[in-house]
Amino acid sequence: MLSHDRIWSAIDHLAERHNLTASGLARRAGLDATSFNRSKRVGRDGRKRWPSTESLAKVLAATGASLDEFLRLVEPRDRSARTALPLIGSAHAVGRIGADGLPGGGRGWEAMEFPDLGREPCFAIAVQGGSLNPLYRDGDVLVVCATARLREGDRVVACLDGGAILAAELGRGTARAAELRVPGPGGPDRVLLATDVAWMARVMWVRH
Repeated sequence: MLSHDRIWSAIDHLAERHNLTASGLARRAGLDATSFNRSKRVGRDGRKRWPSTESLAKVLAATGASLDEFLRLVEPRDRSARTALPLIGSAHAVGRIGADGLPGGGRGWEAMEFPDLGREPCFAIAVQGGSLNPLYRDGDVLVVCATARLREGDRVVACLDGGAILAAELGRGTARAAELRVPGPGGPDRVLLATDVAWMARVMWVRH
């Protein structure tokens, strides 16, 4: 059912998936920063305000989400459905992506239960030590997808051919290279050649 609460909740979920606030999502979509504020979801007269189809279209374009994916967030087909995601420590998430969308074919991994929303194959990374500083800390758990479409501004985890692993914000990219930005004062930017990257996965969800 396309209820007022579920549609706004789906927008909030999309924002969280991209490590954004509701205001940040609105700005990324080219809308006024206050467009998705909770105070604007109900009018002064108590009437519910719904996001326009134009706003939703801009949000989907800005996040790379499909309409079907958004509708699954609005009304999951089976809210009780869960799946076992492969889970591995960041110190061991090396190697190339296999045909199943998992590094190293998914051997020797543990499992973590996670809601099944029908997305592309995902896996989980438990951050160990300072390997993914400054974006993520020891003990954080990231759900990432190596087959998801990447867009400028997405947070990603990249594994280099030498075995190093890093987390950054994706800048401009081409088929040959990608710019990675580390948010914060003095954060170093890097340009990685595609030949130097074993895999790169979009961060879909974070547990701090």
